[in-house]
Amino acid sequence: MESERQHYNVTLGALTLAGTAFALQQTMVVPALPVLQRELNTTTTWATWVLTVFLLVASVATPILGKLGDQHGKERLLAISLGLFLAGSIGCALAWDIWSLIGFRALAGTGAAVFPLSFAIIRDEFPPEKVGVGIGLVSAVFGVGGGFGIVLSGVIVDHLSWRWLFTFGSIGVALALALVVRFVPESPIKTPSRVDVPGAVLLSAGLVSFLVALTQGESWGWGSPRIAVLFVGAAVFLVAWTLVELRVPEPMVDMRMLAHRPVLFTNITALIAGFAMFGVFVLVPNFVELPRGLPPEIAARVDYGFGATATRAGLYLLPGSVVLLFAGPLAGLLGRKYGFKWPLSFGLLLASGAAAMLALWHDEPWQVVASQPFLGLGVGFAFAAMATIIAQSVRASETGVATGMNTVMRTVGGVIGGQLGAALLTAYTIPGTEVPSVTGFEIAFAASAIAALVGAVVAIFITRPQAGRRVAFEAA
Repeated sequence: MESERQHYNVTLGALTLAGTAFALQQTMVVPALPVLQRELNTTTTWATWVLTVFLLVASVATPILGKLGDQHGKERLLAISLGLFLAGSIGCALAWDIWSLIGFRALAGTGAAVFPLSFAIIRDEFPPEKVGVGIGLVSAVFGVGGGFGIVLSGVIVDHLSWRWLFTFGSIGVALALALVVRFVPESPIKTPSRVDVPGAVLLSAGLVSFLVALTQGESWGWGSPRIAVLFVGAAVFLVAWTLVELRVPEPMVDMRMLAHRPVLFTNITALIAGFAMFGVFVLVPNFVELPRGLPPEIAARVDYGFGATATRAGLYLLPGSVVLLFAGPLAGLLGRKYGFKWPLSFGLLLASGAAAMLALWHDEPWQVVASQPFLGLGVGFAFAAMATIIAQSVRASETGVATGMNTVMRTVGGVIGGQLGAALLTAYTIPGTEVPSVTGFEIAFAASAIAALVGAVVAIFITRPQAGRRVAFEAA
């Protein structure tokens, strides 16, 4: 296989399917959490951990597997990552209780490395003028798959067993794995080096501590000793990780690379973008489903929402998902002509406008639907541009770990956004009930709009990599 280079479009097709399979599995579980709680006889907290543990493992595994791909072969690590993802998905379909389900979801979280590894393969295999469009398409399927995942999940939850969520997902992952092994060539660009075990352990400990504190703050209490210990521990681990990476001869992550202006500002933008966008994606289904499922006496007091089923709630997101598919490649074309910071900034501006529309106009179903194409276009532009800027700004041998760290920043931002949204919905309730009032949703949407607007401004300060500066950086 290594002696025959497949046409880059064949490679792109396999990578796109792999990304779609992961994105579907990430979001399909969200509408099913109440069903999992009921059928597995568990609490809301532990049912939520089915999603939380997936994000935790994905955040930790992404930069590590990205770095291993840079060292030992990107196609090989992509196949390993998809294999673990497949094993976890099959295990979830066969899970016998909540603990086994959480364990298998943790195993499936390793599949997050599909995106940084795919970006690195595209940079290695594609003609230079096609790299932006290729990364744009793979970036777009992250959002497209996520949107369709919620739609498909609604249909399955309403008509089939929750186990079919993971059964259907396993089929897509298995097909993606077969295509990657058969058609994706091994990259000729490798950087043989020793694995930085202390760096990997410290980064993992820091991320796990920080994300557990964020995800459990609402249920444990933000002022509880456990949350304080986790936040302090996260700070200690991440500072120690930084010091170790500055001193070891072969660091897992080169701190000079992270401090390089395009990388630094793009990662800041990713954090902001994740915060702004994740909250909107999660809040919209919750908003349109209310007051469905509430006792009649409480439902009569809810003056918003459309009582949508899980299936119909997913359909509200469908226009944005369709637009997203075309937004990524379009961002690649625009970025090649004008510089990728401009589609990034414009995308976040569109996302800000979509969130503002939701904050101001949400009395009719068509108003919610009308915001989604703007959100989809904005997300597609932003995600595609971020990945391409990172890929263009680092050495070819560091593409996997650099894009992996960018994905981590986006995930962390998403968790923060999701927790802020949950806190707002808890703080603003209909008097005498625990049901969120419309004010909580409005403030949450407005917060996403403001955050995305800030991100659009920050993106303007990302300098476009110039040939002379990039060569000098690669030679450093």
